[in-house]
Amino acid sequence: MKKTKNTSGRGQRDLTVKVKTARGRSISSTRWLQRQLNDPYVKRAQAEGYRGRAAFKILEIDEKYRFLVPGARVLDLGCAPGGWLQVAVRRVNALGERSGKKVGRVLGVDLQEVEPLPGAEVHQLDFMEDDADIKVKDWLGGKADVVMSDMAAASSGHKQTDHLRIIALCEAAAYLSFDVLEEGGTFVAKVLAGGAEGELQKLLKQKFTKVANYKPPSSRSDSSEKFVVATGFRG
Repeated sequence: MKKTKNTSGRGQRDLTVKVKTARGRSISSTRWLQRQLNDPYVKRAQAEGYRGRAAFKILEIDEKYRFLVPGARVLDLGCAPGGWLQVAVRRVNALGERSGKKVGRVLGVDLQEVEPLPGAEVHQLDFMEDDADIKVKDWLGGKADVVMSDMAAASSGHKQTDHLRIIALCEAAAYLSFDVLEEGGTFVAKVLAGGAEGELQKLLKQKFTKVANYKPPSSRSDSSEKFVVATGFRG
């Protein structure tokens, strides 16, 4: 790797890491690695102890819509590696560290094993199983106030196919939320812009009082991802 530097008008150095294309590494993977190494959110995540830059997405979404409140019960679908869980644990006071505030509960489920996280209960589960809603409510000790998902289907390399896959995944998550959310609850999920999300929007508008789309600042500008935020579940 090679570092180059530019000097700003204030005498501070702005270091940009450049990655050489190595044998066996494609140009696209080299670009991805260079982007990761120079991404300020990746550096912030490392500095602040988050498991990934995606933690800032849910932080920014919650700053705008305020659903991760002390005492809330939260379900995180596809929770690996756990960055969203970390944010939820702190904001809903799952560890009881904020005296005088209600203590929340945080549950994460994923197909793969996830490293344990203090304040969160994590299970390996396919949320599309027939009895997934029963298991979730049992683990939470009741219904959820928030169901959130940063899931994305495995990339096929074909933009329209990937769009359809993630919309289908988001719809499946929405249907689970209808079974496990408390009245007045919130559903947050990642989608990809591409034209097929109209039916999802229609479905959510039938079940929630307000449905909005939001692209947080930490979402890369060259990404087609956005987040649907549905609030006021009608039950």
